[in-house]
Amino acid sequence: MRALIIEDEPRAQKNMLELLESNFPEVDVVGVSDSVFSTLKWLEEHKESLPDVIFMDVELSDGNCFDIFSKTDLRVPVIMTTAYDSYAVKAFEVNSLDYLLKPVEVEDLRRALSRVKTGEVAPVATAAVSAPKEKFLIRLNDRIVPVHTRDIAYFYSEAKNSYIVTKQNRTFVMDDSLDTIEQSIPRDGFFRISRSCIIAESAIESVAKLLGGRLRISLVHGLDSYTDLTVSRARVDAFMSWLEK
Repeated sequence: MRALIIEDEPRAQKNMLELLESNFPEVDVVGVSDSVFSTLKWLEEHKESLPDVIFMDVELSDGNCFDIFSKTDLRVPVIMTTAYDSYAVKAFEVNSLDYLLKPVEVEDLRRALSRVKTGEVAPVATAAVSAPKEKFLIRLNDRIVPVHTRDIAYFYSEAKNSYIVTKQNRTFVMDDSLDTIEQSIPRDGFFRISRSCIIAESAIESVAKLLGGRLRISLVHGLDSYTDLTVSRARVDAFMSWLEK
């Protein structure tokens, strides 16, 4: 079984290589990449001899692994390996075969590789899919304020806190991380432009090109910006595809 490892942390790369070598001699690691860019390049260069399985971390050096799925038609079985459980829904939306939390255990890896051989889908896949939230309940002291998703302009994080900014320019502190929020909102109406910001399409007035291939978003009239609204270079192509849909 030929395998590709996509992992941006050298120690995690080494751990996965040693785990496979020590316990699964039938697995031959034919490549290792650490970013969206290098993975897309590797897949293009080896399109005539793709691997049998890909071990894929979620957060990479220049974006997250879902940018790979948005830029290529990836038909190789994928086993997600990550330290975060908040990406499970999105992982199965892109037909990931299994979802392993770090540190990866030998028995979990054995089960996942068995699914690659048989083509079996992980049973948690169907259970993980849920409908997008129509509103968020914000706690303000002794009150609960409902904020409808359709009224949200953008989410952002700063100093370990997450915030909602509404189209009425009201700002609320949230308990959830952006990773968790990203899994619960409509994918066609919102886009994560960077690690610290998720923006609603309806809040975008215009987009300007910056040096280095990045994009700067201007908000619709009346909306204030409380965070950097720059689309990271690694997410530009996926962002433009989303905006043009």
